[in-house]
Amino acid sequence: MMVILGVSTSACGEEPPDHYEAGQICEGLFSGPLEKTIESVLGAKSFDSNGKGGMQRAVDGLKKAYESGHNWAPGGTLCEISPQGIGTKSDSRIYFDMYMPRDLEDKYSSKKRYYLMGKRAAASPLGASIYYECVSPQFEGSKERPMRIYGSFVRAQASRENRPDYVDENMQIAHAASLAVAKKLQCENNGGLPEKPVLTPFVPPKS
Repeated sequence: MMVILGVSTSACGEEPPDHYEAGQICEGLFSGPLEKTIESVLGAKSFDSNGKGGMQRAVDGLKKAYESGHNWAPGGTLCEISPQGIGTKSDSRIYFDMYMPRDLEDKYSSKKRYYLMGKRAAASPLGASIYYECVSPQFEGSKERPMRIYGSFVRAQASRENRPDYVDENMQIAHAASLAVAKKLQCENNGGLPEKPVLTPFVPPKS
């Protein structure tokens, strides 16, 4: 009688790692020099999740928002960033929505730092946001009615003390995510976003 010996394999494949490095989270969005920025801002070197699938979720959400014809609509979360072993209260988040035209009429805040990128870019110790417009073949009619995109990085208060010197680092994170989404959506001129963030503060006019 012939006996066939084989090696059994799991139907589920290899188990996922129990942690991820900064360059692996958010689908590798911060791989390279920004790895140190993420570690500095969030006070961690390892994370519980890599945020797989978030880019497509954010892009699909923005397309659906544009097609709704509304002045405002939610887009989607690109990723949640969870420092390992700290708990969900320390999750930070990067998300995208379609903003209302009147949002750019809001008064400038003395608690934020502003930058000359997109339509408006602002950061504080707790996060950063960028407003920009996108003309793209992926948005039918966008030459006449550009897609209005709001990208935001929100830091969990529990992840690190809210020191003012984190402001520029927060903007670097928001810029990297917003630029990646602009490229994915084929926005003309990347929606007015530079390849590298312009971190020279913009002094807004007095109201």
